[in-house]
Amino acid sequence: MLSVSKLLHILFFISVFLKHLTSADQEVNKFMYQGFNGANLHLNGIAKIHRSGLLELTNISFHQIGRAFFPFPLKFSKSSSTNSQPFSFSTNFVFAIVPQLPNLGGHGFAFTISPSVEFTGAWATQYLGLFNSTGNGLPSNHVFAVELDTIMTPEFSDINNNHIGIDVNGLVSNVSAPLAYFSDKKRENKNLELISGNPMQVWIDYDDVEKLLNVTIAPVTSMKPERPLLSVTIDLSLVLLDSMYVGFSSSTGSMASYHYVLGWSFNRSGPSQSLDVSKLPPLPHKRESSKKLHLRIMIPSITASVVLIVISGAVYRRKRHEELREDWEQEYGPQRFSYKDLHRATKGFKDKELLGFGGFGRVYRGVLPSSNAQVAIKKVSHDSQQGIKEFVAEIVSMGRLRHRNLVQLLGYCRRKGELLLVYDYLPNGSLDKFLFHNDTPNLNWVRRYQILRGVASALLYLHEEWEQVVLHRDVKASNVMLDADLNGRLGDFGLAKFYDHGSIPQTTWVVGTVGYLAPEVSRTGRVTTSSDVFAFGTLMFEVACGRRPIEPERPPHEVILLDWILESWKRGAILQTSDPKLEGKYMAEEMELVLKLGLLCTHPIPAARPVMRQVMQYLDRNANLPDIALDGPGIGSFKISHEAARDCNLSFPASNDYSVLSITDSILSCGR
Repeated sequence: MLSVSKLLHILFFISVFLKHLTSADQEVNKFMYQGFNGANLHLNGIAKIHRSGLLELTNISFHQIGRAFFPFPLKFSKSSSTNSQPFSFSTNFVFAIVPQLPNLGGHGFAFTISPSVEFTGAWATQYLGLFNSTGNGLPSNHVFAVELDTIMTPEFSDINNNHIGIDVNGLVSNVSAPLAYFSDKKRENKNLELISGNPMQVWIDYDDVEKLLNVTIAPVTSMKPERPLLSVTIDLSLVLLDSMYVGFSSSTGSMASYHYVLGWSFNRSGPSQSLDVSKLPPLPHKRESSKKLHLRIMIPSITASVVLIVISGAVYRRKRHEELREDWEQEYGPQRFSYKDLHRATKGFKDKELLGFGGFGRVYRGVLPSSNAQVAIKKVSHDSQQGIKEFVAEIVSMGRLRHRNLVQLLGYCRRKGELLLVYDYLPNGSLDKFLFHNDTPNLNWVRRYQILRGVASALLYLHEEWEQVVLHRDVKASNVMLDADLNGRLGDFGLAKFYDHGSIPQTTWVVGTVGYLAPEVSRTGRVTTSSDVFAFGTLMFEVACGRRPIEPERPPHEVILLDWILESWKRGAILQTSDPKLEGKYMAEEMELVLKLGLLCTHPIPAARPVMRQVMQYLDRNANLPDIALDGPGIGSFKISHEAARDCNLSFPASNDYSVLSITDSILSCGR
């Protein structure tokens, strides 16, 4: 028989156990972190918690993912005959985004509710560490997110590079809005900037009864506005499962930002508890200039002899790494790299780091000492006295272009008679090596078709979807780079031209590559988006046929690829021009579509060519390809120039990678 004292002990332990169960049940329904010291979060990627309690999702490393999730799944019980618990929840958090460069963030982060904390195969950049190109938008994802996006991604129909959006199973937002909040006093809409580096607070409230989701944002110093920024009717019970994880996912791309979360409150069964701003951890202070710190420490103890040595060394290094810097370049500071860093990145521009020769200079592989990011550095000759200010302005504009199928231009450097351009490094090199060299793996048809779609999407962005019209003017296989997954990215913007939508570009310089140059350009010197369409048509031929536009060693009727395809089409044998390396392993309908669309894009009359939006519709099978007229002379971009050169006994290099300028000059000199 138990004694009274033992019975009391048992009852005490039972009560403690029951109390623990109750608190545990509350813990998985609601929680609050005023800073994250001691928080048992599930961290993934490069996410970490500072000693101060600050949660850092990502830093300024490129192409990285950072995630932080509450460690236990929460029960999002759905209404049924036996359980009518509402499907509601409420959360609020304080965050800050501090970009590496003042005006360029990358890429953003998202509050996320997911069935798992593992996102197998997810990509960084515009996918925010949540999805990839094949998994984005699938109903089976069962993911809800509120994105805070600092990059405008056309493929996701983003409205700008500073918006908040509600996402279901993918990153094409159901609804989005430019970042702003409503002042309670004047009911004014006040703009906010995500990459300002200033802390802000977000409230996300979902009412299952009303099926109403509200998202509100404000500076951290402001009270919660009465009016939300986003308010949408949505039934999340169709998206979320019974057991879900809540947290944050973030990513960087070619540009990077620190993504911080200072505090976080969540409640599954009522309003989330308000955060006490005074108790949140501070953001890191900007580090003191290393130059000032060095001077402050070293000057008092330095001797005259050491001063002389240091001065001598500095003069030598300055001569070695001398750069050109003018007052007008101050506004481009964030896009300018130091020559010293680029020299170190390429180990002194050693030949073993040489990737190849572009149309206007050598291209080197490098590793930036500040971030360990791999880059490609192109050295271009320039005359600093003629047009360099406008040239640099266009380079900086190129650096603002953002598309997954463009090679990202990161910045530039000027030194003596050289201009150095810094790009993303893409490990698989250029497309022409895969098409024309026998020592590289053969690309199957599915991959080739996707590469064409990618480049077409990039040209559509340049022609219609960016703030200005961008003419690439040198679309060809050697300027299409392949990333680690063999996705095509259009690069080398050395000849690009910018102009405003609705205006007419003015050019007096004929540039481009023989074989890709539209006939009207060689006659008039005027380039348009239609000129790029012509070059893209030639690229389609290269991809489908596995050969260059001009190959003098072939039989006479096959020397000019475009003419050979045209004649084969007239004979009803167009598929016979397909790349023999494919061994017939392709969809005949797709191959025929690509070849016929190439003929349409290279039509001698510019007005008869499609625009890139139509090209995308044809490639996506959302529109039927029109019939191609057989009237008139053979379709050819360079037929006049090529025949003239042949009459002048000019030869063509086997590589076919030469500028039309040299051949035009030679033609003129022989009287043509």
